[in-house]
Amino acid sequence: MIRRSILAAALSLLAVAALAQTATQPPSATPPIAAPATPKARSDITLAKFQKRREKAIMAADTDGDGKISLLEWEAFQAKRNVKGDPAKSFARIDSNHDGFIDRAELDAFFAKRFARLDKNADGVLTADELPSHKTAPKQEQ
Repeated sequence: MIRRSILAAALSLLAVAALAQTATQPPSATPPIAAPATPKARSDITLAKFQKRREKAIMAADTDGDGKISLLEWEAFQAKRNVKGDPAKSFARIDSNHDGFIDRAELDAFFAKRFARLDKNADGVLTADELPSHKTAPKQEQ
């Protein structure tokens, strides 16, 4: 609970800092010349898109449809995906309140931390050069 509060506070501070930075820039005497619009690359991913994509994939592990993932469901899901490593360890990392289940709030917090680590320039968007190259990396067409 405290971790979620700290994460929410940190994200709020980042948003306020970004707004303050744009608000403190002095207006120029001449209007800026608009640069030609360049379309964003298809691989640019926001935090919301990153969380939604990951949550959708992982909530497939919720085989009983109760909105949370038990350790048994997680182990079966990881085995189906041929994931190397101990599924109990990865489950414990995500199950931040240690209640024996992974719920959507824990997934959101987990992916917000992962997103922040990947977003090297802290601009709120993952670009192609920031995306990991491992097999669980988001696919561009998603």
